[in-house]
Amino acid sequence: MTAPNELRLLPWSGAEGKPCYLSTDDRGGYMSRLADNIEAVQLGTAAELLDQASETLDDENASPEDLRRLAQVLTGALRDVLRVATSRGHLLAVSEPQHH
Repeated sequence: MTAPNELRLLPWSGAEGKPCYLSTDDRGGYMSRLADNIEAVQLGTAAELLDQASETLDDENASPEDLRRLAQVLTGALRDVLRVATSRGHLLAVSEPQHH
């Protein structure tokens, strides 16, 4: 999944919210597959939350606590999706042939 000597941004954070990276050329390796699976779960969760957000925002009886809770979970999902997009964008950039 990574080009030689390239690091893959993993879909989770380390201590103090710092990014974690994987250095491997083995797309089928345990850590690569684990990262792929976690990314898929994160993207699926974000899609479900988007549906929930639409329902909550359409509900005129939604309380401020409901909206605050929604904003908190959406913030976490957005953080995850942004990390996935950054990682995949980097992977695309390093795997594309260089045109000079």
